[in-house]
Amino acid sequence: MKTRLLMAVILLLGVALGWGLSRYTGTATMATAAAEKTLYTCGMHPQIVQDHPGNCPICGMKLTPIRKQENGANTAADANAIIIDPVTVQNMGIRTALVTRGPLRRVIRAVGNIETRENALTDVTTKFKGWIEKLYVDTTGQQVRRGEPLFDIYSPELFSAQTEYLLTLNVHDEALRQSATRKLKFFDFTDAQIAELEQTRQPQKTVRVYAPADGFVIEKMAVAGQMVEAGMRIYQLANLDSVWVQAQIYERDLAFVKVGQEAAVTLSYLPGREFRGRVAYVYPNVDEKTRTVRVRLELGNPDLFLKPGMFTEVQLVAELESAALLVPDMAVLRSGEQNTVFVVLDGGRFEPRTVKLGATTGNDMIQILDGLNEGERIVTSGQFMLDSESQLREAIQKMLKPDNAAAPTAKKMTTLYTCPMVEHAEVVNDKPGPCPKCGMDLVPTSTVAHGKQAEAAWRKQHPTEKK
Repeated sequence: MKTRLLMAVILLLGVALGWGLSRYTGTATMATAAAEKTLYTCGMHPQIVQDHPGNCPICGMKLTPIRKQENGANTAADANAIIIDPVTVQNMGIRTALVTRGPLRRVIRAVGNIETRENALTDVTTKFKGWIEKLYVDTTGQQVRRGEPLFDIYSPELFSAQTEYLLTLNVHDEALRQSATRKLKFFDFTDAQIAELEQTRQPQKTVRVYAPADGFVIEKMAVAGQMVEAGMRIYQLANLDSVWVQAQIYERDLAFVKVGQEAAVTLSYLPGREFRGRVAYVYPNVDEKTRTVRVRLELGNPDLFLKPGMFTEVQLVAELESAALLVPDMAVLRSGEQNTVFVVLDGGRFEPRTVKLGATTGNDMIQILDGLNEGERIVTSGQFMLDSESQLREAIQKMLKPDNAAAPTAKKMTTLYTCPMVEHAEVVNDKPGPCPKCGMDLVPTSTVAHGKQAEAAWRKQHPTEKK
């Protein structure tokens, strides 16, 4: 009895084991058959992938078989990675760099023009009516120093004031004398001129007027023999020991500009020489036409090389972060919808990684906020060819993906068709036919890299229908 029971148990175990083995073998055979399925693509348009030979619907070239990858994908990163032969990598001219940390600086470049400081202008006028007898500074642009003679002038008022002062010297009335002295000083008589008048005891017909400040004559309004009224401008002097630079800063850069910030000013026709200055003022209004804000810089000009009216190039540097994650800007592939960087793995593999970008620096580096780690090696040159290979890999995975996720009760899936040109991805139809924009034959969305984009456009147009 026990022997029969034991034989029955062994028989049942054998049947169960055989059934499980046959099921596993069938599944493995299906997966192997799917993996060994030969696919064809276009060398010029890798997004075109199909399971039978033919011609590319875009350029008409003959489709070529796709070489299968030898290594299996065991991780999520490996599943997205592509394998390139080392010789091919060398021929493609691929260059790499490390993801590093460093200071993040925002470099702001602008144009500007040099102006005379408003507080460096001096007007030379008279406080009395008179006639200019002689000009000592007779040309615009001439440089003068404080105390140098400018012109001689005859004025009846000034002659009368001198006479009154001399009369007070003969009487012993100190108050009257001080009043006459103040009158001369109100007419801009210097102490030396008053002392000379007191010594000579003779009123001067003409009085010499001296420069009140250092500077260059930028305006000359009188000539010898001319009559001038009280308050009339005769000269205007400009001190150029320091100058202003009015820089035009775009709105997007305004947040990085502060008063006191150091600036570098250069001239396009004078390479190698740099002038240092600081931000003195940020104007409160925006130019409606150029959308820029004026920022005033103040620069020393000891050798008087900088001249008002010169055009300059201005560079401001703002420190944003001391240890930001940085990569070369040329390493980022921008597609409009996402930014991609290719990470170098071992065994000749390259993984496309979606990254989140931050601010750019002045040395062609860009901040990475998410997607990369410090020390990883990335591709900086030749990544466009890797991107084509990545699109091809994505299309292959779509073709080889087993369709075993559909439930028995699911509705029949609708096949959508789109234009093989990515520029016409919005052209979607549930029936094959020509593209209304370029006339090319529509292809199934599953055979092109922009298929998901096309399907999303279809769902937006037909919200009640499901693909």
